[in-house]
Amino acid sequence: MSDAVRLVLDVSEREHGERLDRLIAARVTGVSRSFAQTLMKSGDVLVNGQPAKPAHRVRAGDQIVVMLPPVEPPEELEPVYLPIPVLYEDEDIIVFDKPAGVVTHPAPGHEQDTLVNALKAIRPDLRLRPSDRPGIVHRLDKDTSGLIVVAKHEDARLSLLKQWQGRSVVKRYLALVHGVVEPDEGTVDAPISRDPRDRKRMAVVPGGRPAVTHFRVRERFRCATLLELTLVTGRTHQIRVHMAFIGHPVVGDEVYGRRGFVVPVPRQFLHATYLKFMLPSTGKAIELETPLPHDLQEVLDGLRAREDRTLSGAGTGPR
Repeated sequence: MSDAVRLVLDVSEREHGERLDRLIAARVTGVSRSFAQTLMKSGDVLVNGQPAKPAHRVRAGDQIVVMLPPVEPPEELEPVYLPIPVLYEDEDIIVFDKPAGVVTHPAPGHEQDTLVNALKAIRPDLRLRPSDRPGIVHRLDKDTSGLIVVAKHEDARLSLLKQWQGRSVVKRYLALVHGVVEPDEGTVDAPISRDPRDRKRMAVVPGGRPAVTHFRVRERFRCATLLELTLVTGRTHQIRVHMAFIGHPVVGDEVYGRRGFVVPVPRQFLHATYLKFMLPSTGKAIELETPLPHDLQEVLDGLRAREDRTLSGAGTGPR
């Protein structure tokens, strides 16, 4: 049996006033707010040595101790049926249109309801073990929706890994960001590494790993801009970090973004909309695309309706 994991988190000035459960979910990889709340109920979260409730507002300088229970991975992944559409499949790969809220592979607090658990359910013949991160070549954050490719065997995984590492894969995202982005297109070329002030976050850091993001404006609003982004590299949280770095953080991003928006936002507005790569067996190029999911489309519709009302009330014509 593995030992429990003890994590110590120091609250920064930036996090002053944040809800305790939200802070833990943002700082501890793989731990959701609901799992954080469960830990608090069992007394496994202490703030300055004292138990605290999920809604507790932390202060800069507080020390938080989180005790994560030991996790013994089963010999085989448990199959779990989840509503995750399959957009493409052959003998080598399967491409999912991942909804927001689904974790890619098992982690503390998310041992079962993951993408690979769903893969085990729909393809029970595949031999999948939790510790192997089976077939995973690239990842999407839990709250990012869109296209993700999973290899069904090792040769396919190695073929895909070579393409991802060689930067021959075309990866495009849609993101709604705060503020009006002035240039119609541009590039953010800024190295990314762990934030030296907060190791649970990423940041633009001199001497970090090279990171390049191209962007193109799709639509402008009075307070936000819809961007199409193409990743040249694939660093952790790359789009979210780069957009915050240029002063236009992703709307709904609770880690790198701003609080509040003019219309309700259910989660971070980031969607992996397009992939182009070579099929492992044939070498033939394949292009896949998926539109914005309903929750993000509703945000755009709300913005457009709000701006139409504003323009109508001001007595001005269309922009």
